[in-house]
This record gives sequence, C-alpha cells and structure tokens, in this order.
Amino acid sequence: MTTERRTQVETQQRRDTNVHGTIESLFRVEWRPLVELAALVPEWSALAERALEPNVFYEPAFALAAAPVLGADAGAVLVWSAEPRRLVGFFPCRVETRRYGIRLPLLAGWTHPYGPLGTPLVDRDAADEAVAAFLNHVADDPGLPKLLLMSYMVEDGPVCAAFARALVQRDAREARFGRHRRALLAPGDQRADYMNAALTRKRSKKLARQRRRLAEAGEVAATLASDPNDVARAMEDFFAIEARGWKGAAGTAAAQMPAIRQFMIDAAAGLARDGQARVARLVHDGHAIAAGVLLQSGAGAWFWKIAYDETAARASPGVQLTLDLTDTILRDPGIAWCDSCATPDHAMIDRLWRERRPMVDRLIALAPGFGFMVACRLEGMRRGMIQVARRAREIVRR
Repeated sequence: MTTERRTQVETQQRRDTNVHGTIESLFRVEWRPLVELAALVPEWSALAERALEPNVFYEPAFALAAAPVLGADAGAVLVWSAEPRRLVGFFPCRVETRRYGIRLPLLAGWTHPYGPLGTPLVDRDAADEAVAAFLNHVADDPGLPKLLLMSYMVEDGPVCAAFARALVQRDAREARFGRHRRALLAPGDQRADYMNAALTRKRSKKLARQRRRLAEAGEVAATLASDPNDVARAMEDFFAIEARGWKGAAGTAAAQMPAIRQFMIDAAAGLARDGQARVARLVHDGHAIAAGVLLQSGAGAWFWKIAYDETAARASPGVQLTLDLTDTILRDPGIAWCDSCATPDHAMIDRLWRERRPMVDRLIALAPGFGFMVACRLEGMRRGMIQVARRAREIVRR
C-alpha cells in the first residue's frame, strides 16, 4: 500500500451497550502510512493514555522511531469518533502480498523483532465500537485484503475479547496459531516476599555467592538511568555489551546495524522524556557487564532488551541484573505488571518470574472465500518450517 493510495471510509454503526440500550454512533475511519503520523501525536498520545490495554510499542515515541526502519511499508487504520471528535482506535498494519510464496495477500498487524506485542490501541470507553469499525473498514475497502492476521495478542486480554465479540457478531471465521505463554511479573499484593518465593534456598545462596565473588574482584554497582540523556548514554553500554557476545559474532548485534541502533536510541530516549524508559546496568570495576532496558506505559511495563558480558558468565551477570531490575519493579507502586518479552520456556526469566501471559496469533476471514482454508494450511506449514530453521540455528550457535 503506497502513500498515494490513501482511503477514507465513513461508516455508521449501531451499538447495543447492554447498559444504556441501543444508541447510534458515527465513526470516521481512514488509512494513513505510519511515517506520516507525526502530526497526530497529540491525539495519538491521548488515545494511548485511554487505551483499554497498553502497548508501549504502538505509542508515538516508539512507533515513529521504528517506522522508517521497520515499518516503511506499514500504515495504520485510524478510527475517529464524531462527537466528540477524538481518536478511539489505532490499528497499525501492513499488506503482505506473498507471505506464503504465492499471491494470497493478507493484512497483518504490525509486529517485528523489536516490537513483540500486536495489541492495537483502543479507547477503553469505545472498545467494541472501535474494533467493529476497524473490521468493517477492512471488509468494505476494496483495496485491502480480506484475510487479517493479528499477531502477538494477549489471549486473555480485554482487546482480544472485544475482537471475539465483533467476530461473533459478523459470523466471521478465525483460526488461532502460535499459542504460547511467556514469563510475566505480576506480584499483586506479594511484592515484599515475591523473590523469596520465586527462588529456591539453594539457588538464592548460589546467586548471593556469585555476587560476593564478583565484588571481591572489583567494586560492583547497580545503576538505573531514567533521564533522556542518561538513557541514551546507557544504551551505548548496551550496544557495546551485545556486540561483544554471540550476536556480534553472528553479525546481528544492533551496533552492527546503524539504522536499528539509531531507532533504539531514539525510541528509548523519546519514551524517557515522558518517564517511560529506564536502562539498568550492572557495573563491575567501572565497566558495565550487563544492561537491560525497561519500558513502561500506564501501569504496565516491558523488559524490552538485555545484554550481558559473556566473559563474566560464571558470575551470572544477566541474572544478577534481572534480580536488580525485578527489585526496582517490585518497589515501584506505579507498575502492576511487567512483560518479559521473552521466548516461551526461557531458561533464565522463567525461573525468576512466576506468572505467565498467554499469547496468540489470530487469522481472520472477513469475507467468504478469499482462501481462508488455504491460508490456514500454509500458515501452519510456514510456522513449522520456521521452527525447524530456529532449532538448526540454535544447534549451530551452540
């Protein structure tokens, strides 16, 4: 989809609120390229504050930094309410014409390796209307595919539930892929004793012993950068540590990709200006040996990135940093939960954070035909081949 092809579709919908009865609402729905959304930052930021589910990766500071590098071909379906006029839905997507090697186009929610959450931003006071307006727009616009893939959604979250209600109302077909559970820190009222319950006595003693031995070889300090300039400087430590490890050897470290490196700095510093980004570092003898990036939106947080010095592996610097950051989160009453952003069954974080967040990808057919069954079969095959390739890569790396 190009910048020149911009569509604006006005739809009228009737809503049954179950509380106030049936009322009539008017919504304006449009598609815009992501790279052109800077002018809408005030309305976009206001929606993020009212979002039914937060998603820091879809907030302006992050998304606008990522768009030129990871979303040049992406756009967003924007849903506006008429009275009062405000943005009530932000659905970033891209058209994939040959995802399966054949011409079977689909509209995919915008996710990427640096944005592992595809929950759209919808106004908590108009969630059902916003989701319905989005689906109607995609179904009615002749220029958009009628197959929709929404990846990395929180399966038990309220936005997923709003989609479920809208799909039942439309009698639409869907299939679910990629179900997994990733580590989540959600302490509830157990903040004070959380880590005592998470670690066995044996492991707690081992980690304490490693910390002491590290301190014997040089001063150990845990730092937390939150000022935008400090965050930008701390990101340099992150890049340096990552480049010295296996990612550097594989040529996939952020420091080796200038555009990715700049995007990460811009995103972290931009979020830090609103108090939404911090960088934790574990410093040994004056040098950072581990660094982790924490992002926040509302009461939610994301442990976005971590890197550690592999030459200090005997001291478990990545685990030590995670313990420090976990303590920071547990002491912060403004954070109710933190998503690990980790792969399923992660060897480190799954042993520290006890809660789990169920994730799912939803393949949706918004019109009869359009290859839904073919897409389901091909999507399953594609994922199977990706898993084989990942296992092979892990074997080679080890």
